[in-house]
Parts: sequence; structure tokens; C-alpha cells
Amino acid sequence: MFARLRPYLPTAALAFLIVYFGFHAFTGERGLLSSTQRDAALAAKSQELAQLRTQRQDLEARAKLLRDSSLSADLLEERARSLLGFGHPNDYVIRVKP
Repeated sequence: MFARLRPYLPTAALAFLIVYFGFHAFTGERGLLSSTQRDAALAAKSQELAQLRTQRQDLEARAKLLRDSSLSADLLEERARSLLGFGHPNDYVIRVKP
């Protein structure tokens, strides 16, 4: 019986490999059917990138106001009070851990 099936073994092995790799091409971690997960991750990362860009623009604007050429007295006073821990008697101070 084994002698009769022996010529078909290479074909069966090749068919098995094609099915195996085809299955994993569709259902694997980076397969075609996992595109919804990739799209959701891409949307989340895009939103995070937009938030980080906004935060960076704000920090750049604040840093620009602290330069010697365009020093903002209000921002300088705010930073000095924050770093030194001083406040005006009429100010409400809420401390937040960084």
C-alpha cells in the first residue's frame, strides 16, 4: 500500500505547504484578515500624534516667549513662582505631581 502512495508524497507535501502558508497569509498576525486591527491601531496612533504635535507647538511657543529676544514678563513670573514655590497671597495654589 505504501509503495502505491510513494509517487504522490512530494505532491502531497507541496500541497500541504501551499495550504499552510496560504492559511497563515490570511489569518496570521500580519495577515490579510487582520487589517481591521491594524486600522484601529493606526487611528489610535494618528490621534496620539496629533495630540503630541499640539503639545509640542504649545511648548515651542512658551519656549519662544522665554528667549532673551522676546521675554514675556507674565510667563517669566509664572515660571519663577512655579519653580520657587511662591505665590501671591490672593492666589490659589494647587500642587500636582509631575
